[in-house]
Amino acid sequence: MFKAMLIAGMGGFIGTCLRFLTGKFAHFVCNSAFPWGTFTVNVVGSFIIGIFFGMAEKTHLISPSMNVFLITGFCGGFTTFSSFSDDMFLLLQQKHGLYFGLYVGLSLLLGLLMVWLGRSLIKAV
Repeated sequence: MFKAMLIAGMGGFIGTCLRFLTGKFAHFVCNSAFPWGTFTVNVVGSFIIGIFFGMAEKTHLISPSMNVFLITGFCGGFTTFSSFSDDMFLLLQQKHGLYFGLYVGLSLLLGLLMVWLGRSLIKAV
């Protein structure tokens, strides 16, 4: 368990660093109100996690340790949106339309609500 946590942590460190650099680069290249850095890592991260999961499912090229490093660590550090996207895909693939709708709707609504609540609480103090 501890070894897996270290492996995930190393992948997460690399993913987080790349996320940071992507955000800085995007701000440098196109200074606009649109969050290009976050948008880019979310879309690219979703593609990358699709490749990694596809490799793990189809060809078994990814060992359990590599799975922890690449999917949990790297993709988790780069963007959690990639996991959210894969969860949505699996729900659709398994024909769980109701769960898909609830997961997407509640995640977006409650996520936005919780950001507002957290900011409001801090502002009130």
